[in-house]
Amino acid sequence: MALYSFEGRSPRIAKSAFVHDSAQIIGDVNIGGECFIGAGAIIRGDYGAVIVGPRTAIEEGCLVHAAPLSACEIGSSVTVGHGAIVHCSKVGDFATIGMGAVVSIGSTVGEWAIVGECSLVTVKGVIPPRKIAVGIPAKLIGDVTAEHQKMWELGKQIYVDLCQRYREGLKKL
Repeated sequence: MALYSFEGRSPRIAKSAFVHDSAQIIGDVNIGGECFIGAGAIIRGDYGAVIVGPRTAIEEGCLVHAAPLSACEIGSSVTVGHGAIVHCSKVGDFATIGMGAVVSIGSTVGEWAIVGECSLVTVKGVIPPRKIAVGIPAKLIGDVTAEHQKMWELGKQIYVDLCQRYREGLKKL
């Protein structure tokens, strides 16, 4: 992994996390236990802090950044899908950010909320807890049901397990 200190601020990564060699972690970034940070992910804490809660997956090609003098807080057991951009204030615990989605500056995504693939949560947008939002711009289309939760709990556990498997079994050739 490429770790960079920036102006005296350095990343802090839990020993039980997995960060791929091609990921770049810059500055004031705190990655919690059992997190999976995929290939090509870039997490920049250069002029703001980035906090990634435990058991969160930031999949391949994601970009995570904070606005100046603020923090981008990603909660526990969050899934950030392949190629997503997260430049927000907060993503609540158990939320899912779909592949290719953009969560823009100053926005918030509530606990257990789902932002659909390729959706855009605009500047200072709010996705309430347990809501599903899709489109450009993202619009609320429904509620997260018990069935959604059950499905996403399985998906989130897959990445927690994959974190350990990658730490133990990934070999560079």
